[in-house]
Amino acid sequence: MAVGLIGGTGFAVPADASPLPTETPFGPVVLRKVAAWPDVLFVDRHDAAGARLLPHEVNYRANLWALREHGVRAVLAVYAVGGIAPALQVGDLVLPRQIIDYTWGREHTFATGACPRYIDFRDPFHPAARQAVLRAATAVNVAAHDGGVYGATQGPRLETAAEIDRLDRDGCTVVGMTAMPEAALARELDLPMAGICLVVNAAAGRGPPGPTAAGVGAVVARAQAPLDRLLRAGVAALATGSA
Repeated sequence: MAVGLIGGTGFAVPADASPLPTETPFGPVVLRKVAAWPDVLFVDRHDAAGARLLPHEVNYRANLWALREHGVRAVLAVYAVGGIAPALQVGDLVLPRQIIDYTWGREHTFATGACPRYIDFRDPFHPAARQAVLRAATAVNVAAHDGGVYGATQGPRLETAAEIDRLDRDGCTVVGMTAMPEAALARELDLPMAGICLVVNAAAGRGPPGPTAAGVGAVVARAQAPLDRLLRAGVAALATGSA
């Protein structure tokens, strides 16, 4: 079974990937294939023909539609996030269970009045897919926090300290800008999806000011080896139908 791997700031598509331009009803997408990952189709959510898209500019519908049209039947997404919960340190990996959506104005559904789709979204990250990736982490000896709540904010600006306090009161443990509507669109297309968060900085008011591009790059570089092991093991688990 083919698996879609969605990356961005926390995980870059491999440099030796072959482009696979794809037209969708929602616009063009460039998927990528790598010979060493035969069961995987990559998409960089921030890339559009070489231009970098901000989180609110990402064509989430086109990305998910293209993956499904090319035979993907499960999705693993990587997110760079800020840590809110005190237990989280910069460089930690987190497999969240839940999402609170604070975004607005994004194209967030495939449904229309003529074709409604009321999805069950009580568990925004597919439970079986998430458990498969969690077991894969244990199997390859990669430490990953089990659970937590992803607060999806609009961006592109970072949050104020008061906003992070609010997210904390709401129960969010990490904050990012790209999990929604990505997770909901995957559910509409019946694509089991799990997410892996890389904590690249402390959220506002929870640590040193930031993040800086250099600081985030250093965290990503340090996390690359364990993240790569987890992604390969997670993809293998999803490809065999463990979800």
